Formats: sequence, structure tokens, C-alpha cells
Amino acid sequence: MVDRKVTHPVLSDAPTAESPASTSSNVSTADLLRQMSDDTRRLIKDEIGLAQLEMKDKAKHVGMGAGLFGTAGILALFGFGALIATVIIALSLVMDAWLAALIVTVVLFVVAAVAGVVGKKQVTEGTPAKPEQTLENVKKDVDTLKGARS
Repeated sequence: MVDRKVTHPVLSDAPTAESPASTSSNVSTADLLRQMSDDTRRLIKDEIGLAQLEMKDKAKHVGMGAGLFGTAGILALFGFGALIATVIIALSLVMDAWLAALIVTVVLFVVAAVAGVVGKKQVTEGTPAKPEQTLENVKKDVDTLKGARS
């Protein structure tokens, strides 16, 4: 008979079905439970460590992505400024440069005002930040349940 021992990374010290320790009465139930508790504790600690490493890696990628999004936003803002300058220069070919700049400035302020009014309306619709319809439905459900109990 060949004596083969199966090794598990967590339970490497545990006796196997074919080992002499499992056939003798040297290992008590209390020892086996203690060993199982230690192995479980070690497994949980290793899993938490793995989760921490995984979250650090993900956070690094999210941080890098956020930084690149910020860079893209800044460059887009500069590009928009260059586009505005191009529009002013193009308009200055058919009118005075100061008038072209004034027209573009007024248009930009009108667009900003419209965006501000629409944005304020959206924020007003979103406040207060509580699910009012859901709360009303829950109140109705509670009242219905109270009525069913009586």
C-alpha cells in the first residue's frame, strides 16, 4: 500500500484519511475544532488581505481615470475658448472686431442665462432629497395593514 498525503494550502497540518493520526485516538475533537477555528480565522484574514489589495488596485485605476477625465475637461474648455476666438475673428472679416467680440459675448451670456434657469428648475424639482412618492406609498401600505388587522 502506497501512503499518499493530500496537501491543502490552508489545511496542510490536518491529518488525512490515510494518515496514522486519523486512525489513532491521539487527536481529540477539541483539537480538531481548535485547528478548524484557526484555519478558518487564517482563511478569513487571507481573504480580507486579498480584498484590500484588489480594492487598492481598483482605486488606483479609478484615480487615474478621474485625473484623465479632468485633463480632458480642461483641454475641452481651452478648445472651446479657441473656438470662440475663431468665431470672433471670422465675424471681424465682415464687421469691426469690437462689434464681433460684443456679439459673441452677448450670445454666450444669453446661453449661460438659459442654462442657469433650466439648471435651477432641475434642482428645484430634485429637492427636497427624499423619496416623497415612496414615503406616501409606504404610509398607505401601513394604513392598509392597520385596517386589515382591525
